[in-house]
Amino acid sequence: MSSEDAALEALAVLADPVRRGLYRHVTGTPGEVGRDAAAEAVGVSRSLAAFHLDKLVEAGLLEVSFRRLSGRSGPGAGRPSKLYRRAEAEHAVSVPPRSYDTASKLLAEVVERAGLDTELQTAARAAGEADGGASEDAADPVEALRARGYEPFWDCDKLRLNNCPFHALADQFPALVCGMNLAGIEGLLAGLPGAEGWSAAMDPLPDGCCVAIEAPEV
Repeated sequence: MSSEDAALEALAVLADPVRRGLYRHVTGTPGEVGRDAAAEAVGVSRSLAAFHLDKLVEAGLLEVSFRRLSGRSGPGAGRPSKLYRRAEAEHAVSVPPRSYDTASKLLAEVVERAGLDTELQTAARAAGEADGGASEDAADPVEALRARGYEPFWDCDKLRLNNCPFHALADQFPALVCGMNLAGIEGLLAGLPGAEGWSAAMDPLPDGCCVAIEAPEV
């Protein structure tokens, strides 16, 4: 099976609305999600959630781990729970086939070798500000970030970003891409009328975005 066929089959699994809802809940939740929580989130039975979650695992969209949620160990602690999280693999389909990832890697390599980090950040900040000014979610920075794939969630007084939209590139060119990402988010916040006083800074999550955001104190 070609990589394109594999991606098509994986994405076809999401045609089912229950699976799509479960996938969105698991991938939008920091850490791992158990069957009970996933079932409650989408309003289905635990057994139906388990069936669809395992189909998402078979398709390579989710990964599984086992852990006792009680934190206890030894005899009498019960069986470990089956937990789900986003799979590391990425699935992208273009019809007809395109290779934007190859072009982006080449461009990033050239920019890094040429030492054009500052110029890239300036361009990213300007693009983010223009995007923020034209955003339909101008009144809510959280929704604006969610619409751009960052999967934001509140962690005490900080807004964390569960997903890095530039994950593959950031792995290969971390300083370059993370700097661009921070500048882009700073520009987005500057352009959003509803984000006055919000600030972004480098504060990476182990499996998420490198940027964290703080809202002004009320």
